[in-house]
Amino acid sequence: MYTRLLQSLDRLHPRAGDFVQLMRLDRPIGIYLLLWPTLWALWIAAQGVPSLKNLAIFVVGVILMRAAGCVINDYADRHFDGHVSRTKARPLASGRVTSREALILFAVLIALSFALVLLTNATTVWLSFGALGVAALYPFMKRYTYYPQVVLGTAFSWGMPMAFTAETGSLPVAAWLLLLANVIWTIAYDTYYAMADREDDLKIGVKSTAILFGDADRQIILVLQGLALLCLALAGARFELGLCFYLGLLVAAACFAWEYHLTRRREPLVCFQAFLHNHWAGLAIFIGIVLDYALR
Repeated sequence: MYTRLLQSLDRLHPRAGDFVQLMRLDRPIGIYLLLWPTLWALWIAAQGVPSLKNLAIFVVGVILMRAAGCVINDYADRHFDGHVSRTKARPLASGRVTSREALILFAVLIALSFALVLLTNATTVWLSFGALGVAALYPFMKRYTYYPQVVLGTAFSWGMPMAFTAETGSLPVAAWLLLLANVIWTIAYDTYYAMADREDDLKIGVKSTAILFGDADRQIILVLQGLALLCLALAGARFELGLCFYLGLLVAAACFAWEYHLTRRREPLVCFQAFLHNHWAGLAIFIGIVLDYALR
């Protein structure tokens, strides 16, 4: 489907496909992993009935900010990606898009995202500056720390408090439990992602939790996933969520167990498949939240 989309765009403009690939719109996994937690928070904040305006703002905002994050990530890694087998064909690494064009595109995406936030309220607008700061900071962290996944988790979770303030004007303490759960979950699944590139990263000196965890990587990922589920369960109790929510957590736990088994030999491609599979865990939790409120 995405190949046909790129071919159609190329017929409209010969370079359109390059910019679609730069924003990773042809690879929507990042949108899903960013969208589900944001929708968890929005549904809980609205007690199952979010406003259509806020729903549209956050769905479109997720797409724009994920695209912006991919652009600035590839800009930061433009001298590294060419040395990694999985990323050497990316538009910036291969020279199909220039650094200047990438920065202009990043600025346009951020401006559009900020225009959306202006449709909410002052508290959410102020929070959005934090989202921008963390998103812009993440791509450079792998040069200085073995914990870039922590910064990524924060970036992928920042929309959650914004969803609460946009929908209710306030930010309950329990919302931070949701954010913590998502930060921990992001560290876990992005470690699977980093395991796929570990050998190349070691050669070029890029740091990650996959390198830090070493041979204990899968066990630590499983512990982190368990901690994320525990935080979600505690948040569910604070928000008085019911059986459907906890069934969603159970399905997510089954997804995590399957990923642990799948990656027992640590083949890079299989580790990448385990990363992709986390989308289903996030979706299961979201369905559990939706059903919990819908069946009350």
